[in-house]
Amino acid sequence: MDEPITLWEIALHFGLLSLMAVGGGVVLLAPELHLYVVDIHKLMTSEQFTAAYSIAQASPGPNLLYVSLLGAQIAGWPGAILITLAVILPTSVVTLLFVKASARHGDSALGRAMRHGLVPLSVGLLFAGAWVLGVASSLNGRGLAVVAVTILLILRTKINPIVLISAGAIAGMLGFT
Repeated sequence: MDEPITLWEIALHFGLLSLMAVGGGVVLLAPELHLYVVDIHKLMTSEQFTAAYSIAQASPGPNLLYVSLLGAQIAGWPGAILITLAVILPTSVVTLLFVKASARHGDSALGRAMRHGLVPLSVGLLFAGAWVLGVASSLNGRGLAVVAVTILLILRTKINPIVLISAGAIAGMLGFT
């Protein structure tokens, strides 16, 4: 039988993953953290993971709030605090170094390469995250229809996304999705 994983091992894993979070913590979340906490270590269910993410995104505050909720789900307050610090500290250091390098080499080939190389990586990670969350939430045909209509409305109109999020929440409460 496998040894149980420690909170420090989880924090180290989350911290290392945070270093790949180009484009923000949200893109880091879905594919890798879901794989780690749900599929590999069975620290929570897919539904619990999706609920923590959804609550964090619906709440005011930083996008990274979901990490604190995952930590709390795994190990209470100590988990919330340690996991949050493990994700925030490494990325803060990397961000400060990137800003300094970008300011120093902004117009050089290195500066342009750094900026242009990170965009496709961010977009790819964002799509991977959306895919994993969609699969984890067990979307049915009606749920996929709501997602498709929402995307079309966001791309084609100037409707405030909060209105669309609220409409999606109402559709879910009414059992449409």
